Amino acid sequence: MKISTKGRYALRLMLDLAQHNTGEPVRIKDIAARQELSDKYLEQIISVLNKAGFVKSIRGPQGGYRLTREPGQYTVGMILRLTEGSLAPVACLEDEVNACERQDICATLKLWQMLNQAVSDVVDRVTLADLVDWENEKMDCYVI
Repeated sequence: MKISTKGRYALRLMLDLAQHNTGEPVRIKDIAARQELSDKYLEQIISVLNKAGFVKSIRGPQGGYRLTREPGQYTVGMILRLTEGSLAPVACLEDEVNACERQDICATLKLWQMLNQAVSDVVDRVTLADLVDWENEKMDCYVI
């Protein structure tokens, strides 16, 4: 499993919104500048997040986006699954029911299930609030 730029940038975008969660809308151009990312690409990603109800769009000259929930209510898994789809390491585990004809004789299925569970355990436990805390820890250690 490899997380695409879409998933990684969605996490960075949501993290930036969480860090600047003052109640005021945050402009995509400001996020793009802080994160050193393309604002056009972020607009595509924010559209997905907006349709899913993860963010709210505020129109107008002072408009932008803000989170619809508290940062602790978003897991990394929620954001990645929205932007990436399944996080399963192999195709046979992508659907709820494994339809693989070889599952009864597949010696590696248990390995893939264990790996899938380990990834889910991590991404479903870590929240956006945790990422904010981790970012703040990094900033506290930064010395010029």
